[in-house]
Amino acid sequence: MLPEGSTMASTTASAKDEAIFEQRPPLRTLAPDERLAHLAASNHGVLGTLTRSGFPHLTTVVYRWDPAAGLVRISTTTGRAKALNVRRDGRAALFVQGPDMWSFVVAEGHAEVSPVSTIPGDATGRELLTVFPQSDDAATAAFLTEQVTEQRVVIRLRVERLYGDTIELAA
Repeated sequence: MLPEGSTMASTTASAKDEAIFEQRPPLRTLAPDERLAHLAASNHGVLGTLTRSGFPHLTTVVYRWDPAAGLVRISTTTGRAKALNVRRDGRAALFVQGPDMWSFVVAEGHAEVSPVSTIPGDATGRELLTVFPQSDDAATAAFLTEQVTEQRVVIRLRVERLYGDTIELAA
């Protein structure tokens, strides 16, 4: 049963959603290896940065997780709010939803912005290739040229804290 006063359209509610409202299972904190697996299993999330006024700026992003470096890489253009916010205040967080709305991880840490890609194949362009690998040499050359044209940069989020929870139904 849904909480009093709540409604859930049957067209949007999954069987798990309905069962969770019926069973009310407890929230479970994900173990460290589960959090890492969760971060690695996706390539999109919501990046949170801080605006000049202190309010959060949230934006959907595509990312690439580098477990060896403990680093999340995100492509953006130099003038976007997320890049400007990171340059001013390097604190950032990446929210990644799990297979359903009942599980998530958040990667928090300090971030930095790379130099703008100014020459096709420069260090920033090559780093952008780690976020968006290309299929062949021609696609790579076109991609690297486009990164210069778009004034692309890489936001590098050093993951200092990773937390997350899930709600699971009893078997």
